[in-house]
Amino acid sequence: MDGANHSVVSEFVFLGLTNSWEIQLILFVFTSTFYVASMMGNSLILLTVTSDPHLHSPMYFLLANLSFIDLGAASVASPKMVYDLFRKRKVISFSGCITQTFFIHVIGGVEGVVLLAMAFDRYVAICKPLHYLTIMSPRMCISFLVAAWMTGLIHSTVQLAFVVNLPFCGPNVLDSFYCDLPRLLKLACTDTYQLESMVMANSGFISVGFFFIVIISYIVIILTVQKHSSAGSSKALSTLSAHITVVVLAFGPFIFFYTYPSPSISLDKFLAIFDSVLTPFLNPVIYTFKNQEMKVAMKRVCRQLVSYRKIS
Repeated sequence: MDGANHSVVSEFVFLGLTNSWEIQLILFVFTSTFYVASMMGNSLILLTVTSDPHLHSPMYFLLANLSFIDLGAASVASPKMVYDLFRKRKVISFSGCITQTFFIHVIGGVEGVVLLAMAFDRYVAICKPLHYLTIMSPRMCISFLVAAWMTGLIHSTVQLAFVVNLPFCGPNVLDSFYCDLPRLLKLACTDTYQLESMVMANSGFISVGFFFIVIISYIVIILTVQKHSSAGSSKALSTLSAHITVVVLAFGPFIFFYTYPSPSISLDKFLAIFDSVLTPFLNPVIYTFKNQEMKVAMKRVCRQLVSYRKIS
């Protein structure tokens, strides 16, 4: 039981997703394709918002930060999963497991606050348009960003502070393809019922709380939009539908993970793949598909990149 974490377990073994070679091949193609697509899509949004002066507004500032977070979300578990697909022994070191868990919860906390900030931005833009630039000032945007990262870091650090010193003496097998707190706590060689309850309550409360706050804010916006002209209402509702879709995709899996008492392994893995592979890809697609200004700016940036390559 020596060591900083009083543990004799130096690594954890993943059971992975499946033992079928055919399904592994499908998952390899599926995951690799969507990982590359999500990295390219979110990178393009970051490049477009940064380089195009027409997009230097609070809404696109927050969207760029969401894309930055999605780059991290796509990279926390997906590359390791792809790497492990055809390996007989899928292992991760103890420190690697803790690090992966840390970043999963940091990203989750940051994304929640950023989505809340985006809902507030749309509320101000639609309900208080004359005061929009005053309320959504650069200082307010930076404050939202600082609050997001502080929330994510504190949320993740507080939970892992209790986990790193738990005794892990075996077994060390995780029926998953990534490290997460609920399954990790079950492997500790001590009673962790209270700690599991704290983790579930903490993460569950944050997920459900953020979700309902954002949804309520959008309901208020929709009720306000209905009083406006039909043309303005149509455009606003189109934008809001994209935001609401992203909110459901972001919070849905987390709410299930931390509020459902005993999920089935297969459903748990499916939602984990959806959250780590598909959601970071769908976010840029959803936002750009219904945003004409963003699509025009992206085409402009792509033409500039092509012209630059021809010159060089």
